[in-house]
Amino acid sequence: MRVMGVDPGLTRCGLSLVESGRGRQITALDVDVVRTPSGDPLHRRLLAISDAVDHWLDTHHPDVLAIERVFSQLNVSTVMGTAQAGGVIALAAAKRDIDVHFHTPSEVKAAVTGNGNADKAQVTAMVTRILALQAKPTPADAADALALAICHCWRAPMLARMAAAEAQAAQQRSKYLAKVKAVR
Repeated sequence: MRVMGVDPGLTRCGLSLVESGRGRQITALDVDVVRTPSGDPLHRRLLAISDAVDHWLDTHHPDVLAIERVFSQLNVSTVMGTAQAGGVIALAAAKRDIDVHFHTPSEVKAAVTGNGNADKAQVTAMVTRILALQAKPTPADAADALALAICHCWRAPMLARMAAAEAQAAQQRSKYLAKVKAVR
């Protein structure tokens, strides 16, 4: 499975591509950070991110995107910009019929380091070790994008089993309700 990990942001947007193998084996295929000048108008910054993501999607053909879920921060303008960048990226994937999954920062940290409160240095160190990289990915946005992709590779089988179980439960509930209705 090819997973594109995205750490959305207006100033720096981390993009990565990994491929999962057997078990927990993962290979890094590409990583980059898209930068936009903070003085540029919002629509130009979103366009730059959109253009870069379009190029990545058309070049790498990922099976799924893993995007960091925006969480509440003290700085509302930062949250808004991050959410807008994530929306542009999710839209680009949807136009290509590519599944998108959102993971919280604590889910990603827990998956990669075993600690949902790990700091950036710990995440970077573990990403470097897991992917057997010769050098630490920099800046932190690159490491975060790789961590998101790793997280999804390791969580995807469980997420698929949960979705299948929920679908089966819904189907059984419908059958049960139909029987109850028929008896009345």
